Amino acid sequence: MVSKKRWKTSVGIWAFGTAPTRFVPGGYKPEVAGLDVTERLKRAVEGVGPLIDGYEFHYETEITDDNAPKIQEILGKDHCIAMICYGLVPNPRYQYGALSNPDPALRREAVEHMKRGIDLAASVGAGYIYWPGNEGYNYPFQRDYAKTWGYFLEGLQEVVEHANARGVTFLLEHKNSEPAMRILMRNIGMALFIIKKLAEMGTDVSRVKINMDWQHLIMNGEPLGEYAALLLSEGLLGHQHANSGWGTFDDDNMVGAQFIEQQIDLLRELLKGGYDGYIGFDLYPYTEDPIEAVKRSVIQMEFMLAIAERMNDEELAAAKAAADAVGAYRVFWKALGLDDEFERQVYEKYAKR
Repeated sequence: MVSKKRWKTSVGIWAFGTAPTRFVPGGYKPEVAGLDVTERLKRAVEGVGPLIDGYEFHYETEITDDNAPKIQEILGKDHCIAMICYGLVPNPRYQYGALSNPDPALRREAVEHMKRGIDLAASVGAGYIYWPGNEGYNYPFQRDYAKTWGYFLEGLQEVVEHANARGVTFLLEHKNSEPAMRILMRNIGMALFIIKKLAEMGTDVSRVKINMDWQHLIMNGEPLGEYAALLLSEGLLGHQHANSGWGTFDDDNMVGAQFIEQQIDLLRELLKGGYDGYIGFDLYPYTEDPIEAVKRSVIQMEFMLAIAERMNDEELAAAKAAADAVGAYRVFWKALGLDDEFERQVYEKYAKR
């Protein structure tokens, strides 16, 4: 049975692009190369329909102050701009970082760029996601670490205070590498360190939250359920980027393709902790039909949510109280359909050998 819980859903418009890689720079979907963002959005809205409530866009590479009205027109009354995302990662001018760039003029440009993105987020009622993929370094000895972090935090303080002034939730999204091989904010701990440092610098961090990108955590070996529970307990969990992958690269595969048990564990913690934000789908279907990949992700997320709700709360709590992994997995597999009758049949089958 489908869960009665209805989280708002969103998806990044980048899922519907040409899907380029460094080996296929023209992308696996050259047929959409001639379509601009508004045309891709129209196809997405028509194809995915009511399964998605909002859409996410990188500022100035996908959404601009000029095309935002057209985007809102396409979205209509049934959909919205859920998130505006930091957009300087693919800009070659910032190959050595944006807020952390050695050049003060480029740092100033980056700050002003982020402020404009925050202004747009305020005007459309969206949050602002900051994934600093170009803030870092590629080699030992390449950067003065303390100075680099100083630049980074100084710029971040200014844009967070601007977000506060505009009433915009500022979401930190960590990732360990790519395109910078050592991104400064490379794990959950570093994201929390940044919030702590900003508070120590005198900045109100009540609007600074964490965006959990599932595959980014998986790549780091960071447990989805545990970290969701801790962030919820601290009031710091602001958004989800739902996806999956093999665990070694940022695959952005469909939800439920890998690490299913951790995703169900996460969904249970979101339910338990009263999470009320979006389940945002950050997908990059290289060779798959993006419409179908998004649909499948929503449906599989809902199925996993139903499994999470079917798990017996009392039995699971008793298992956890005793740190009983066997008992906990009995509860988990029972929710999947492994009931007492199946166990009986297994014993009967082996008794006949």
